[in-house]
Amino acid sequence: MTNLNDCVDPKLVPQRTLRGGDKMPAVGMGTFGSDRFSAKQVAEAVKGAAEVGFRMFDCASVYGNENLIGEVFEEVIKSGIKREELFITSKVWNDMHGKGDVLLSCAQTLKDLRLDYIDLYFVHWPFRNFHPEGAPPDYHSPDARPYNHEEYMETWYQMERLKKAGYVRNIGTSNMTVPKLKLLLRDCTIMPAASEMELHPSFQQPELFNFCLEHGIRPIGFSPIGSPTRPDRDKTDDDVVDIEDAIVVKIAKEHKVHPAVICVKWAVQRGQTPIPFSVYRKEYAGNIRCTIEDPLSDKEMNELGQADKNCRLIKGQVFLWKGAKDWTDLWDINGEIAK
Repeated sequence: MTNLNDCVDPKLVPQRTLRGGDKMPAVGMGTFGSDRFSAKQVAEAVKGAAEVGFRMFDCASVYGNENLIGEVFEEVIKSGIKREELFITSKVWNDMHGKGDVLLSCAQTLKDLRLDYIDLYFVHWPFRNFHPEGAPPDYHSPDARPYNHEEYMETWYQMERLKKAGYVRNIGTSNMTVPKLKLLLRDCTIMPAASEMELHPSFQQPELFNFCLEHGIRPIGFSPIGSPTRPDRDKTDDDVVDIEDAIVVKIAKEHKVHPAVICVKWAVQRGQTPIPFSVYRKEYAGNIRCTIEDPLSDKEMNELGQADKNCRLIKGQVFLWKGAKDWTDLWDINGEIAK
């Protein structure tokens, strides 16, 4: 039974305009179960999120749940929500970057999601390195290699083909850095419409965030509340917890809400599109409702800007290659692409 108090009119949710004119909601629902929730649980959460007003859903082939989510999308559309009201994203995984493989990956995603087109399709990681399911933190594939721009552009041109053919309406990047994006913008013939990156109060990535805005690339922020249910392999002793940050907690008390709500509000008002994930109705209903009521003041936004601790939580160390120093080599910390 749907509780009408949970529901938000999707028309009230702020929208972002992508290059080319497509509209994207300013908040979406993530679908990565982080190895902690089953595909069925995630699909049921997607259904509930659509009921309370979510229209943007961030999917990926590697999450292993697109087939069940597709059944939900089919059901949602049959219930009267028009396909054009939904904004669906997905991503090509690292082992499908080769010529033709990108097209095959997209075709499988379209089949699984039971859609005729994807609104926004990402290159999930800029590497062809990948790991088996449940890989430990110290796993390294013997075939893993550093970033190769020629290989990335081979993948990107396949993405451009998908857009030209109408299978995807927009294409984007994910887990990129400024040096890598500069090379892509130099060589692409279709610009990325959006870039998905880790963004939360303790990790604000101002250089990458501003670079994207300056080039008409919409930032989409994953782990917007600090990803407390992220895989254990990504956790280290140095990690901070956003919802325990003194500034976040103080503002949450003033608004009489959970600190996670402040993280989502901050993200939307800053200008990114957060994609929080939860399987709990109270939480995901709150995630969308908080975007349309009780906004943060300019003073509070400035305070939250001081919460940045440059703490990356999704480090990606399972993608490292032989000879790499550590996970920082994936992120071009010194402004140069690691070799």
